[in-house]
Amino acid sequence: MEWTNLLSNERLHDPKYSQQPNRSIFTQDYDRIVFSEPFRRLANKTQVQPLYEHDHVHHRLIHSIEVGSVGRSLAMAIGQWLVEKNIIEKGEENSLANIVQAACAAHDIGNPPFGHSGENAIGAWFSARFAKPEGIFKDLDANLREEFCAFEGNAQGFRIIARTEMYRNDGGMRLSKAVLGAFMKYPLSAATKKGLAGDSRKDDGYKEEGYFGKRKFGIFNSELPLFEEVADTLKLIKVEVGPYKWWRRHPLVFVVEAADDICYNIVDLEDAFTTGELQFDVVRGALFELADKPNRDTTEMSEAEQIAYLRAVSIGKGIDSCLEAFKENYAAIMAGTFSKSLVEAGKLSGQFATIKKLAGARIFTARRKTELEVSGHRIIGNVLSGILPVYEQLAGKGWNRDGLDDHAKQVARALVLDLRGISSPEQALHGMSDFISGMTDRYALRISRMLSGT
Repeated sequence: MEWTNLLSNERLHDPKYSQQPNRSIFTQDYDRIVFSEPFRRLANKTQVQPLYEHDHVHHRLIHSIEVGSVGRSLAMAIGQWLVEKNIIEKGEENSLANIVQAACAAHDIGNPPFGHSGENAIGAWFSARFAKPEGIFKDLDANLREEFCAFEGNAQGFRIIARTEMYRNDGGMRLSKAVLGAFMKYPLSAATKKGLAGDSRKDDGYKEEGYFGKRKFGIFNSELPLFEEVADTLKLIKVEVGPYKWWRRHPLVFVVEAADDICYNIVDLEDAFTTGELQFDVVRGALFELADKPNRDTTEMSEAEQIAYLRAVSIGKGIDSCLEAFKENYAAIMAGTFSKSLVEAGKLSGQFATIKKLAGARIFTARRKTELEVSGHRIIGNVLSGILPVYEQLAGKGWNRDGLDDHAKQVARALVLDLRGISSPEQALHGMSDFISGMTDRYALRISRMLSGT
């Protein structure tokens, strides 16, 4: 892969758009994302701690801004190194930083309420309907079931920025193809992921241990042509195995991923200390190791100040570790064969692994979090079950919105259901998942109560 292609500022579905003299297209991309309604909703979506009243606990919006800050710093450092090596032109390091910051801002934009447990709840609800399919579930192409049964916030995010937001069905936010490429953490469809999982043919590294092929998918069938357009412009490496196709990651995906990894690993610990789920000594010990045992005198600092100090130093050390990992693995990254995250490949991988293990044992299994995830699962099921009759009736009326009865119209009006352009079972189910994934935690709770009459 070549940077001259990878840094394309051509806009999706707007190739004639010209850059303003004092404001790059990549900066405009960032602005389009942060001023969008889906981005604002992240302020009331779970990061780790659901429905928390504490003002200093992270939610998705703050997390996304912090990831953007870390990603920008790491990308700038990588860009400066590339300039020094005469791989890119001087000034293009700013493009790298702006591309990564924009992609970081959007990286969680498709996440549903209640975090990853919300994804699981959506998938479980669809799976139950497909177990004994009726109506629009029976009429859906069986090859498309997986993208609903294994609902994925990353694919929903690409759908938002490339289709549904701003220029609806015409390029979405019309972001630059470089930013769209840097956003795409899993450049394959659900059908490809499922198909390759059971395919015995040579897969050209797809199933290599640690590579994204064993994890998730990032593109719904409905947006596959849009990503193909992006990939063709960026000249991402395309792999075809029988009927299945996927792409090697854009190199800046690893930078976005690293920024996310650094932030959530470190900040989850700080939040756990803030909420009292982890004791000071436990959090301090983990961050002290990651921060490379700084010798600053902290005796006059409060416990919260000490944790904040170690958090800041740890983030800096994490950036340095990922920078060196990018340099050391540059050839493999550009060839599309690098199969780890930069955090895993860096010199601090052991310290990050310890923190991840601690979080898994003590934070993600905390009683309050578990109880609210159980509630969130029920809330999401209630909402989807409550709106399903509208879409079933729409199908029965030949997809004519005017043919809905008064109650269905009332429900659609009360919930502001967007029924525009729905003319197939696939579009109907995406309409439902668009609605539920766009909800905030508290709004989902309110609508669940309204629909169930409680």
